Amino acid sequence: MAASGVLVTRPAGQGDALCEGISARGLCAHQLPLLALEPLAALPAAERTRVLALDEFHHIIFISANAVRFGMEVIENHWPQLPLGLNWYAVGDGTARALAAFGVTAQTPGSDMTSEGLLALPDLQSCSGERVLLVKGEGGREALARALVDRGARVDTLACYRRVAPALAPGEFAAAVARWDIGLVMISSGEGLANMLALLSPEESSKLQDICLLLPSGRVAAAAAAAGFRHCLVAGNASDKAMLRALDAWVADTGDK
Repeated sequence: MAASGVLVTRPAGQGDALCEGISARGLCAHQLPLLALEPLAALPAAERTRVLALDEFHHIIFISANAVRFGMEVIENHWPQLPLGLNWYAVGDGTARALAAFGVTAQTPGSDMTSEGLLALPDLQSCSGERVLLVKGEGGREALARALVDRGARVDTLACYRRVAPALAPGEFAAAVARWDIGLVMISSGEGLANMLALLSPEESSKLQDICLLLPSGRVAAAAAAAGFRHCLVAGNASDKAMLRALDAWVADTGDK
């Protein structure tokens, strides 16, 4: 039987539900984060000004549940009572649930948890001259902002946290994969994949290329294939539900139970 351990690489504290789903399928779930999150030490003056002017925006878009976690703390520090009249958006259901904990009802793109899915929402179709605030981590892709600017929107960002590489010693990741008999590694973002590749020596990378990588998009899967990984499985998105659905396909294909 092929190796049947499954490795979850979400940031610390964010993989428990996924591990429960894996264990419910009779597989051994393990966690080793490939991404760490930390708040920015201080909010830059320009972004603090944007938060203070939150009531002047028409739309506020949260890129992830992490953006809600860090961004709402910043917003509530300046707005104990949230301004009225804003259109709130979440990239997916998990992000919407995180906003609901703050009493916010957000529009979501449904199963298409991508920038393209957000852009297809009716209220973002005609946003010329309207102000949009993107709440996100530091850096990241700019496709959503560019598309909204092309539609005539005035787009600003609120970067409220940064993604950093995990504090793993050389060889630690590859050793854990071997020790736990990992057959599939779940990677939730392009940054997670990049951090994994940086942790692997050329020899370790070669040894791991027969392991299956479960990835959140075709874009990330293409990067993994370019790095030499031969078995790349693409989930519908990075949500637990999509990852577990893809895991079921892997189990059916390999015969692991």
